[in-house]
Amino acid sequence: MSRTASAHRAADDRPLVVHVSGDFPDTFEAFKTPVIRKLVDLTAHAFDHHVISINRSTPSIASTARMTLFPGTLTVSGTPFKYGTALEYSAPAKGIRHQTMLRLLGEEIVAQIKEMDRTPSLLVGHKLTIEGIAVRHAASKLGLPYALSIQGNTDTKILASRPDLKSVFADIYHGGQVVFPFAPWAQRAIEARLGERTGPTHLLPCPTDLDEPTPSQPKGNGLVSVFHLKNYKTKNLTGIAKAYRLLGRHGTAPPLEIVGGGTERELNACKAITQGITNITFAGHMDPTKLPERMACATACLMPSLRESFGLIFIEALFAGLPIIYPKGAAVDGYFDDLPFALRVDANSPKSIAAAIEDVVTKEVELKAALATWLKSPEAEAFTREQIANKFEAGLNQAIRRT
Repeated sequence: MSRTASAHRAADDRPLVVHVSGDFPDTFEAFKTPVIRKLVDLTAHAFDHHVISINRSTPSIASTARMTLFPGTLTVSGTPFKYGTALEYSAPAKGIRHQTMLRLLGEEIVAQIKEMDRTPSLLVGHKLTIEGIAVRHAASKLGLPYALSIQGNTDTKILASRPDLKSVFADIYHGGQVVFPFAPWAQRAIEARLGERTGPTHLLPCPTDLDEPTPSQPKGNGLVSVFHLKNYKTKNLTGIAKAYRLLGRHGTAPPLEIVGGGTERELNACKAITQGITNITFAGHMDPTKLPERMACATACLMPSLRESFGLIFIEALFAGLPIIYPKGAAVDGYFDDLPFALRVDANSPKSIAAAIEDVVTKEVELKAALATWLKSPEAEAFTREQIANKFEAGLNQAIRRT
């Protein structure tokens, strides 16, 4: 429920929680990932959520010059939207003045919060290395507690590129009342650099609409991969193509259908990478409601991404009864250790990808049987919207109580 909608309630005793996220669909960009929005929607019965959705724009040369002459200013514009306020702020690209600009954004968040009709119980920054800087600054100014979510792709990338800010990130990470890593590998990577937290940390899978088990066929019609073609580089289409060429030497490459829309230019780029591999085809966009049925007909889901914070498609594939081939040190790594239907590969090694493809095809019936058993277990229930919502709600309440 949005802040606007909640204002119509005669007496709203839900705690006010202010979220700051750069990954929230808003009036500036409607097609961002819906993960944070789903978390907000799933827990709207328990909290009065207000979202400050942030969008960075690259300044003009003249604006950059002004920032240099007047370093304490931030160009920002805002507009109300269904969930709260959408902000666009101007800051240099490539991490230039990263901490300075985000602390200035924190000042804008302070101003936004001071205009609210009641004081928030909690601030939540949805990434450590971006939103976390702004939220920590705002929370300090206002004397409020804050929580964090960890998104491994961006957070590990910025941590690696900004060793000069290590102590800043460590203070933010350890100062949060509660931290929600989206995946085990991300928590391990963060704590390898910043040290182990002593405060509460709760692994929080990303919620997907496709969380009802769908029976799969014991023998499928080949592999399937699902991604928008604009992401072909990070989804490692080049690595997939190299693996298929290795398999093609022995005649063991199964059909692979790649589902996902894209422009003609993106499709042509993908076809150039897979040129000569006749059993890799591109199906184009598919209605999400038809995706479980399509996946249930396949042998396995293949997506050895080079970078991936979580990868909802892996959970959707599992609930469609498909074994998955996923990348080591990314995506869902750490959730399915030692489970036979989840094959972990080195995304930078075509040989590793090829070996997993051969393995999943050879053992398809066996792996699908093991997956069918797992889908009836409490471990599988942890990836359903209901259980994710319960964990997020409990964690937010814990953060509020710890103050």
